[in-house]
Amino acid sequence: MCLSVPSKVLDVYLNEYEAKVEYLGARFVVGIRLLERVEPGMYVLVHAGEAIQIIDEERALDGLRLWKEMLGKNMNIISFRDPDQFERMFLQMEPHFLQARERLGRKLRFMEVCGTHSVAFSKTGLRQRLSPYIDLVSGPGCPVCVTAQSDIDQMIAYAGIQEVILTTYGDMMKVPGSHSNLEKEKANGTNIHILKSASEAISLAKQYPKKTVILLAVGFETTAPGVALSLIRAKEEKLSNYFVYSAHKLTPPALDALLDDPDHQLDGFLLPGHVSVIIGRRGWLHLEKQNIPAVISGFEAIDMLMAVGVLTMELSRYDHKLHNLYPRFVAEEGNAVAQKMMDSCFISSSPSWRGFGDLPDSGLQIRREYSPFDASIHLITDKPKTKEIKGCQCSEIVKGKTSPFECKLFGKACTPSHPLGPCMVSGEGTCSTYYHYERNKERTRS
Repeated sequence: MCLSVPSKVLDVYLNEYEAKVEYLGARFVVGIRLLERVEPGMYVLVHAGEAIQIIDEERALDGLRLWKEMLGKNMNIISFRDPDQFERMFLQMEPHFLQARERLGRKLRFMEVCGTHSVAFSKTGLRQRLSPYIDLVSGPGCPVCVTAQSDIDQMIAYAGIQEVILTTYGDMMKVPGSHSNLEKEKANGTNIHILKSASEAISLAKQYPKKTVILLAVGFETTAPGVALSLIRAKEEKLSNYFVYSAHKLTPPALDALLDDPDHQLDGFLLPGHVSVIIGRRGWLHLEKQNIPAVISGFEAIDMLMAVGVLTMELSRYDHKLHNLYPRFVAEEGNAVAQKMMDSCFISSSPSWRGFGDLPDSGLQIRREYSPFDASIHLITDKPKTKEIKGCQCSEIVKGKTSPFECKLFGKACTPSHPLGPCMVSGEGTCSTYYHYERNKERTRS
């Protein structure tokens, strides 16, 4: 759900809400209302069916090359455009990694806060390459993984509504509730549609006016603007059968919660590039007040190596700074149009997170002006009693407190084909990443 891909605009439709784009040979329609001006021939960054940033052709082609590599079946230990350049950089930085480890008397401990970074570190082999000096731990970078069990149960409970159409993203289908999951409910006859964008849910509501269409909205700052647009459209088009259950989370408060733990043992953060496209560098400035190194990074091996290098150098400073190493996509102020859309439709709330409990001002609740579309107000169900998954360590894994290898269920009772916890379900979940890319390496090390 967190993936953002560069795409070329082929045509802008007359309604100026949507455009036809091309990505790796595939053509599809995306929303464009989060951008001020879109014209054919431009390149845009697309997330969850919405164009969230205009990018120049050179950066777009660079990004497309990266995605071709990331989607390739035959990945080498390190896959990047210029392996010689990477190797030179690594050899230059390696003495600094060693020196920092010796100075601290232990390995450095950096947290990546994006599921795409977690996958990239493992898939490229960079996590293993850095392991003699640095422990890279995965944090709350997967929105499905941090969604509270009570929210999962409520979403599944909506399956009991008569004449309902549930809509959500593919990652949500296998997430275990206390007594069922959406995949089982679909098999039992519930009409569930897997979406690529929130606008598809609007189309379903218009196509089936006698059905109750519910969007189960899970995601961070990158997904929320598209859901906000769906609320605006629902109000403009006077839809009476469209509802949103908002389980959106805001990333910065989760990092504050991690740092409030006196036993966090973190030396720095590798910040999510896609979230930063929306909130900008400014959205992370509070971390400078916390005096912890933090870097906004891209997703190529060289990008991530540079980010780890800067974090390591920052440890020798007294006053730690926030660095934007992804300026080709991330601006200081972020995407002002997307921020305005979110502010117009949502107010901050204090929802429960898996592993964190209730976090102040860390969620997005639908504003009163759009309350006619708020599922939590208008669609009341009998919700089963929530119970946590016995033995599942997801609550500790999303905080970087536990490794998947320390969970007794990992790779045994809990696998991608039979997930017991959300961290194994989502493609961006830490357990799923470790199962696919780190499991055999761990066997080799042991």
